[in-house]
Amino acid sequence: MAANAGDLDVAARAIVSEAYERGSADNLTVQIVRVDELPDAEAREVQQLVAELPFPPPLAPRSEIDGYRVLRELHVSARSQLFLVEDLHAGGSAAPLVLKTLSTELRADPAQVDRFLMEDWIAQRIDSAHVVRRRDSGRRKTCLYNVTEYLDGRTLAQWMIDNPRPDLATVRDIAEQLARGLTAFHRLEMLHQDLRPANVMIDRSGTVKIIDLGSTRVAGVAEGRASDGPEMLGTAQYMAPEYFLGEYGTPRSDLFSLGVIVYQMLSGRLPYGAEVSRARTRAAQSRLIYRSVLDDQRDIPRWIDEVLRKALHVDPARRYAEPAEFAHGLRHPDAAWLGRHRQPLLERNPVRFWQVVCALLLIALLIALAHL
Repeated sequence: MAANAGDLDVAARAIVSEAYERGSADNLTVQIVRVDELPDAEAREVQQLVAELPFPPPLAPRSEIDGYRVLRELHVSARSQLFLVEDLHAGGSAAPLVLKTLSTELRADPAQVDRFLMEDWIAQRIDSAHVVRRRDSGRRKTCLYNVTEYLDGRTLAQWMIDNPRPDLATVRDIAEQLARGLTAFHRLEMLHQDLRPANVMIDRSGTVKIIDLGSTRVAGVAEGRASDGPEMLGTAQYMAPEYFLGEYGTPRSDLFSLGVIVYQMLSGRLPYGAEVSRARTRAAQSRLIYRSVLDDQRDIPRWIDEVLRKALHVDPARRYAEPAEFAHGLRHPDAAWLGRHRQPLLERNPVRFWQVVCALLLIALLIALAHL
């Protein structure tokens, strides 16, 4: 091996030749593989190692944990607690971070702990300007928590309250950024599963980012869990109809949630009201009626309504296949649809319409005078 370290095939043949010279009667085959680098640990390996850590003690302003100092509490929910922290090892000019812990009430639930551990593993793998970024100090953890970048801004839910009648250009921009974020999940065979305005942040520069990865489903990992079926992890108003049939989601399910958000930004309403979560059979879902986004109060092109109708179709197979396709559709009307729904000349160009009418009347008058 030492003599042929640069050519492993030569080394393998030398081993076979040596074996035959020493009297081996076997039909020998040798393959030598050099391992230059080990892959990242799989999700299960990481979870098994990290799950042995204890939960952090109660945190409050000025508390310190593993080199992080708590500045203030940002948010508390039934699922988690978020704290604004500073990294004491990074220097005074370093940007603040967000430290997330699992709520005390859920720490005895193995499934919730499992999802909390997965959230950090997922954030480590997604690299997108439109998904919240994980921050790792490199220091060994002494307890269970996750650290991400701090986004100075507001949730899309708050933005929608502050901007009840946004212009179409702004809605398109938000939709395109969310589509890019979802695509980052889907390329890694992940589904966010809980896309809703409260899980989207818009920072002061206008960058839109998907946050809260706790409901994300990872292909392979999800299938390996002992389960009676798909978990209902999303928020009912934004979940795709197939979830309520007990089916697993697909990228088109995340697309449905994006469609609901765009529809709500444009209209202030939900496309099916509260009926989707009540339709638990295919027969009931076949009776769901999409409500047009168009109304007399907002100037929305008719073809936008058709784009939303497709993105929000009850049947996943009849939706757009990719978030990017939906985002493209919001800017580029379908030529076939325009051909079928071409506006009358009076609506498209009133001046030209009356010019044509006057010309025809003049021709008719000249013909009448010629026959006098």
